[in-house]
Amino acid sequence: MAESAKKAKKKRGMPTSFTILFACLVLVALCTWIVAAFTPDVTGATLAQVMQAPFEGFKNAIDVCLFVIVLGGFLAIVNKTGALDAGVAALVRKLGDRDVLLIPVLMILFGVCGSTYGMMEETIPFYILLASVTFAMGFDSMVGALIVLLGAGLGTLGSTVNPFSVAIASAALTDKGIAVNQGIVIPVGFLLFVISEVMGIVFVMRYAKRVKADRSASAMTTDELAAMERAYSGETDDATDLAGARLTGKQKLVLALFALSFVVMIVAFIPWESFGIDVFTLGATPDNPGTAWSAILTGLPLGEWYFTECGIWFFVVSIVIGLVGGLSEKELVNTFVDGASTMISTALVIAVARAISVLMTQTGLDVFVLEAAASALSGVSAVVFAPASYALYFVLSFLIPSSSGMATVSMPIMGPLADSLHFSSEIMIMIYVAAHGVVAMIAPTNGVIVSGLELARTSYTSFLKLTAKFFVVLTVVTAAVLTVLMLVL
Repeated sequence: MAESAKKAKKKRGMPTSFTILFACLVLVALCTWIVAAFTPDVTGATLAQVMQAPFEGFKNAIDVCLFVIVLGGFLAIVNKTGALDAGVAALVRKLGDRDVLLIPVLMILFGVCGSTYGMMEETIPFYILLASVTFAMGFDSMVGALIVLLGAGLGTLGSTVNPFSVAIASAALTDKGIAVNQGIVIPVGFLLFVISEVMGIVFVMRYAKRVKADRSASAMTTDELAAMERAYSGETDDATDLAGARLTGKQKLVLALFALSFVVMIVAFIPWESFGIDVFTLGATPDNPGTAWSAILTGLPLGEWYFTECGIWFFVVSIVIGLVGGLSEKELVNTFVDGASTMISTALVIAVARAISVLMTQTGLDVFVLEAAASALSGVSAVVFAPASYALYFVLSFLIPSSSGMATVSMPIMGPLADSLHFSSEIMIMIYVAAHGVVAMIAPTNGVIVSGLELARTSYTSFLKLTAKFFVVLTVVTAAVLTVLMLVL
């Protein structure tokens, strides 16, 4: 009881993303007054400007916010059909005695979801399923937790078209007049995805084999192992429901549509014309791209989509999946609205984060900071700039755990800075994505980590003791790769 009260007290003491962002907004306002005292290039922010900034930020990022809200409704409808749960359960059953394949197959599956749409919160039910399954296979429940957490987390680190990180960061640079070549961002994200997932798979498989050979080699404490035995010696109701789930024909079609939706999004974001590929613009005229065959739904051909077009696409697919999944009109509408409502906080985080950029622009602080930083780093090579930027993002990510909030706050500064120093703005985006991705897997402020580990009957302390060295190596490797890429691109 005392321990629970202590945890609750500690949880209440942690500042939220909104508190941190509003504090940053006030801090920026104070900085404008301090800097304005030394240079006429910056004006001190007025109270009215500070109060208006979040609203201006929302207007500035309305297309991004609406897309995030629509995506929440889309994911809720997919989850309502039960297709994802049943799909994972079916895969587990199909592997049978080939349990060693469970780890790479599922980690890659979760990784793809993390890379394409930042899957994290949606993984919570899978901790129950995989903790039970890995225990039954002779491992411990920590293995199940690692499959989910590292699988999805490393995928997020290697984001390719993740709308909550890559897309928002790209949009922030586009708003600053800096063109972002997705033909560079996506391959670099994929490279990070491959490197990190391979490292993660090797790490988890080695641990799993060690535990299967000797349960006492488990990273879990004696009490945690006892709790695991009590929980999974007899299957829990939740685990039984998930493990017993069978894929119906409707659910198979839902999974196919789910995969197709992200394939289309990936195709839509790639600038095909820059590669000399015009298959998606056939039928278009120079003055009217909406006449292209692939522009029927959104008014723009694939390869030229932005958040508005992707929002339209996911909204339409949400309806199709709901109907295919057998949802009634009332269920479809209510589920979509409920799912969309869960993303309101994310949309508001984006708006408040964008407010900081708005205030800096209004007062001239952004240009001052950019010029001062560019002057300080003048002549600095990518060997110094890239790892220094990685370290900066690593620290900031503990303060701003929201990937969308971090992208919106920092990229309008770091992106133009890299561009002004003639470094790749695309690599700058991936430095942010990678550093934030590492922190997202270890920060205790990430509720998914703590709750997921509890469902797997283990603790954050045990997890961190087991994975600390792995995360150090992961950080060094990804930082080194990005430094090399910034040198050559």
